[in-house]
Amino acid sequence: MISVVSSDMSDLIIRVNEKLRCAFHMAVVFFLAGCDAGPDVIKISGEQFGTQYRVTVVADQPAPDDLSDQIAALIGSVDQSMSTYRGDSELTIFNGTAINKATRISADFAEVIALSFEVWEASGYLFDPTVGPLVNLWGFGPEISPNDRVPLAAEIQSTLSQTGFGSVTLKSDEKGFWLIKSRNVRIDLSGIAKGYAVDIVANHLEMLALTDYLVEIGGEVRVSGNNPKGKPWRVAIETPQMIGGVERVLELQANALATSGDYRNFFEFEGKRYSHLIDPRDGYPLKHSTVSSTVVMDSCAKADAWSTAFLIMGHERAMTIANQEGIAVYLISRGPNGFEAYKSIEMESFLALAD
Repeated sequence: MISVVSSDMSDLIIRVNEKLRCAFHMAVVFFLAGCDAGPDVIKISGEQFGTQYRVTVVADQPAPDDLSDQIAALIGSVDQSMSTYRGDSELTIFNGTAINKATRISADFAEVIALSFEVWEASGYLFDPTVGPLVNLWGFGPEISPNDRVPLAAEIQSTLSQTGFGSVTLKSDEKGFWLIKSRNVRIDLSGIAKGYAVDIVANHLEMLALTDYLVEIGGEVRVSGNNPKGKPWRVAIETPQMIGGVERVLELQANALATSGDYRNFFEFEGKRYSHLIDPRDGYPLKHSTVSSTVVMDSCAKADAWSTAFLIMGHERAMTIANQEGIAVYLISRGPNGFEAYKSIEMESFLALAD
C-alpha cells in the first residue's frame, strides 16, 4: 500500500538493521519532509530477504496506483532467484546440480554472477561467493550448528576444498545464460543480492520518471535527486557497536551506499571472539582490527560486494586498493584508545559536503 505523507511532516530518522547473512550491513538514513506545499511524498515498506525494505519517493507527477505491488514484485523476484533459504530458488537448484552440468539461469542471476566475478577478481579473490560452506561450518549460515564451537583444523581444511569461485563458469548463447561448476562448490549471494535488488527498484523508479527517491533494503541504500525538503539525502555511517550511534553523515544525490560490519554477529568461545565474516584464504573468521567498512558507488550491488571485500582485507590493504581503483570507502578499526577511522581519497568529497 502507498502512503502519501503530508508536506508538513516533522523530521524523521530511520535506523535500518544490518544485513542478516554473510556480511552485516548498517546505515542510518535521515530524510526531511518539506515545510511548504510541494510534491507528494510516497512511502512504501515491506519485508523480504528476512529483513525490511523501505522506499521513499518525492513525486512531482502521478505515480502508478500499484507502485507498491510493482516494487514488492521486483524485490520478491530477486529473493526467489537468489535466496539460500528457499528450496526452489535458482541458487539452491544450481547448488544441488552435478559437477560439469550446465544449469540455465535467468538474466538477473547471470548479471549478479558477472558482477560477483568482477569484484572477486578486482579484490584479489577476497569477495568469494562460494565461502558459504565455511560460514555454515562456523555456525553462521542457514545450516546452523547446534552449539557455538570452534571447528577442528581438519574440518576447516576439508571445507576449504569445497570453496573457490574460480570453479564456477558463466556462459551465454542464443538460448540464454548458463552456469557450470567444475567441482562441488556452493554459491551464496548474500553479499550482493540485496544491493542488486536495491538497484532493480531504483532503476524501475527512474524508468517511471520518479527521479527523487531513497531505496533501502536491510541497510543497503541508493538515492537520487533530493529529499522532500529539496536537499540532498543525508545518510549516516553508524558507530560499530551494539547500541549504535552516528559516526559520520554523508550527503548523497545520485549514489548507493553499503556497510559491512563484524560487530553484531559473532560468538565467544574460551575467551576469544569469532566473527561471522570468514577469510576465504584460510577459512577462519577475521583476525585484524577493522570492524566496519562503508562504500559509496553508483551501483548498490557493487558497493555491497566491495564493502565485504574491504572489510576482509583490513584497513591497510583496503586503503591501497580503494585509492588505486578510485573507490569511496570509510573504514573503522579498533585501536588502543577506541575506534580509529580511515578514508580513501574518493570518500573525502562526500564527507566534505556533509560537514
